[in-house]
Amino acid sequence: MGTWNAGAPGFREIGPEVVQAAARCASLGSAQLRTLDAVRDTEGRPVQYVFDFTEGSKDQRDLLGGKGANLAEMTSLGLPVPPGFTISTEACRTYLATGREPDGLADEVERHLAGLEAQMGKRLGDATDPLLVSVRSGAKFSMPGMMDTVLNVGLTDISVSGLAAAAGDDRFAWDSYRRLIQMFGKTVLSVDGERFDHALETRKKDRGAESDVDLTVDDLRDLVAEFKDIVRDESGTEFPQDPRTQLDLAVRAVFDSWNTERARVYRRQERIPDDLGTAVNIVAMVFGNLGPDSGTGVAFTRDPATGEQGVYGDYLPNAQGEDVVAGIRNTLPLAELEQLDKTSYDQLLDIMETLEKHYRDLCDIEFTIERGKLWMLQTRVGKRTAAAAFRIAGQLVDEGLIDEDEALSRVTGAQLAQLMFPQFDPAASRTPIARGMAASPGAAVGKAAFDSATAVEWAQRGDDVILVRRETNPDDLRGMVASRGVLTSRGGKTSHAAVVARGMGRTCVVGVEALRVDPRAREFTTPDGVRVAEGDVISIDGGTGEVFLGEVPVVPSAVVDALYNGGTATSSASASASASGEQGDTARREVVDAVLRLMRHADDRRRMEVRANADTGEDARRARELGAAGIGLCRTEHMFLGSRRKIVERVILARTPEQRDAGLDELRPLQRADFTEILEAMDGYPVTIRLLDPPLHEFLPDLTDLSVKVAVAEATGSPDQDAAHLLAEVQRLHEQNPMLGMRGVRLGLVVPGLFQLQVRAIAEAAASLLARGLDPRPQIMVPLVAAVQELEAIRDMAEATVAEVAAETGTDLRFPIGTMIELPRAAMTAHAIAEAAEFFSFGTNDLTQTTWGFSRDDVEATFFPAYLERGVFGVSPFESIDADGVGRLVSIAAWEGKETREDLELGVCGEHGGDPDSIHFFESIKLDYVSCSPFRVPVARLEAGRAALVTEGSDSR
Repeated sequence: MGTWNAGAPGFREIGPEVVQAAARCASLGSAQLRTLDAVRDTEGRPVQYVFDFTEGSKDQRDLLGGKGANLAEMTSLGLPVPPGFTISTEACRTYLATGREPDGLADEVERHLAGLEAQMGKRLGDATDPLLVSVRSGAKFSMPGMMDTVLNVGLTDISVSGLAAAAGDDRFAWDSYRRLIQMFGKTVLSVDGERFDHALETRKKDRGAESDVDLTVDDLRDLVAEFKDIVRDESGTEFPQDPRTQLDLAVRAVFDSWNTERARVYRRQERIPDDLGTAVNIVAMVFGNLGPDSGTGVAFTRDPATGEQGVYGDYLPNAQGEDVVAGIRNTLPLAELEQLDKTSYDQLLDIMETLEKHYRDLCDIEFTIERGKLWMLQTRVGKRTAAAAFRIAGQLVDEGLIDEDEALSRVTGAQLAQLMFPQFDPAASRTPIARGMAASPGAAVGKAAFDSATAVEWAQRGDDVILVRRETNPDDLRGMVASRGVLTSRGGKTSHAAVVARGMGRTCVVGVEALRVDPRAREFTTPDGVRVAEGDVISIDGGTGEVFLGEVPVVPSAVVDALYNGGTATSSASASASASGEQGDTARREVVDAVLRLMRHADDRRRMEVRANADTGEDARRARELGAAGIGLCRTEHMFLGSRRKIVERVILARTPEQRDAGLDELRPLQRADFTEILEAMDGYPVTIRLLDPPLHEFLPDLTDLSVKVAVAEATGSPDQDAAHLLAEVQRLHEQNPMLGMRGVRLGLVVPGLFQLQVRAIAEAAASLLARGLDPRPQIMVPLVAAVQELEAIRDMAEATVAEVAAETGTDLRFPIGTMIELPRAAMTAHAIAEAAEFFSFGTNDLTQTTWGFSRDDVEATFFPAYLERGVFGVSPFESIDADGVGRLVSIAAWEGKETREDLELGVCGEHGGDPDSIHFFESIKLDYVSCSPFRVPVARLEAGRAALVTEGSDSR
């Protein structure tokens, strides 16, 4: 958007939608734009829906989804990828919009399937040597476990015998068939998955088998027959014996899975748009369940929990891919693959190095070994914990793979906020009861809940909860979101629980084999007899994998300690590190160093200032220590609570000018002391002081209580005249909707002397500090202005009062006077209000309420959940700025205010000032600063730097 220019065309001429549209276009890379051009005709209609892996690249995630784009990229790198093709997200969007597959899709799939059959030398579902395919989802953004996959498509009663003969392994063929019927029944035909699980567990119990690999071929044949009966009973239809029907229904099921409840919940949690759709990847099957020389696994090029370099991941011999992520069998550490198959292990390490250097980031890799042959099934930039994100970013800079700008773009304010949470106190006594795998760091304490519904219910009533499961599945997402942490007895670092918890920033410990979790009895037990029932408090350490009985105290984060101490981690950081030994010490120090390094770079790169919302000297000092460059909002109404409230009440209800002046005189020294402390704490930095802005009823006696008091006095024959007079005054001033009544500038105009008192106290405080050689910089903000005439009246009074104090004290006092833009009319008349204002501070909390026409306190617990569920909101407009509505009002006011007054200072002081997404919006419209709570100042500093990089990149394109 460039710099402000008072002579440039007005905002009303170009419109904010043009700016926003330009930004959206700029965010698309040239490769994506070329791709979109390539698949549409001159009238914008798609002409290609299906793409072979040889046709795509990693830059086409919008079209091919993340999985399809990366399969294409690995294919182009010459890595061993099973051949296949991708049905685009455009096809899914058309299907979701119309309820049917787009015209021509079936023919395209047929052509690409024929090409795949020719390449493999096999036909789908052939009776002698069948081609089998997997049908996998793959959206633009990773949504682990949230959408559906079907493996072994193409197996039928006829082709299973051909597969057995071709593989020379009857057991493998029937195991693959029972897996297909189970996945197809649950995913495509909506059969209750518990019925399949129960049948499998019963069979294992009857045979005394520890796991499914111990079942015989006869057991598996019987299970196939039983599974087909379950399909018929539950769905009213037979399991399809036509391979192409299986394929078509599986593709449609993947499309439909985009809108499952768990997928919608996950997208809301991760703020992923609902209109992207998913691609579908059709891939020739390779088999990890062909015996001990086969297997499947997941590998990370660095530890996604800590960022440590090394060999990380899980491997499961004689298994298919879903066995690893489902956590139904505990896996082997990836390093043990070296003893099982050194050739494949060495090849895998070479490929991991290739991919990490190519993607210049941590890669999450899925692979299968089929009788000694390594196949790559997927790669993606891996999800990681907050600690790992900062540590890896610093490592990659040191390795020369990325620069500091790129490193800054790879961490987020949300991740920094996670690192600022407390950790367990290493000096506190604790009762360890078990230990598992550290899957997602953090300290979590809460009541044990053994199902997601209970976790959600308890969290809604305000309890902290730890969700305890044998293993989680996608249907547990609501419980995971509601819980402080997740604990499972099965699974590894790449299980569903671990991957999802890391992505959400939840503490997670998995694979605690010592725990015997009994969801029916709602308890778990340990081998030494410890019993934890539902509702008992436990603590879990996601950094060490430890589980403790009861509540373990926490200590401040080492990152916060370092931020407070100007870049040096002190006692608590060292203590926390030493508790976990030398390795923990190194890891923590690397994380702290990386945070401080990227914070310094963010400060160098950001354009916007970051100020704090602070009402006391203590808050001001804390904010300054955390890097705030001033106070963007000092709420003076908070200074009149407690014992001072009665004084304000006397001022408002005064019967004579003398009574009012007496109350004001009593308040002035108190206010002067308040402002002196805050201005001194922020010496040299601006302090924006909002004049009194409470709803009037907050400073009046309760109407009901007063009415009862007067009625009782009259009923007992001893009327209280003073109380009766007070009741009459309160009734006169009573408002049906105090939030939209006599508050803000209206109170200052109607109650003579109230604002004048505050301005005089500010001026006297500044004069006293100037006399001491300090540099106070107060700014006077007039709240709730809707018309310029209101501001002009208060401004005239304020300037006259400041001049009086300047003359009395012999000091040169000159304070900027501005207003808070928090009403739609103020935003729409900003060009006029700017004539009397030297700054605008956008009060986005009230602006959101008045724009939407609802009260935050009244609606968040009533219809907001339904609005989020129905997609009316992607996220609460009080949490992240409503860019299309409230944001547009801010844009209009900013542009038109600048047209009137080129040197107009623009800031935001609502809670959105600490929200990462909102900060990016405010940077895009060139506000001068954001202001937020003191604790969120580091988050805002980081995001302001990241936002500047994004805006610079858009401008350069």
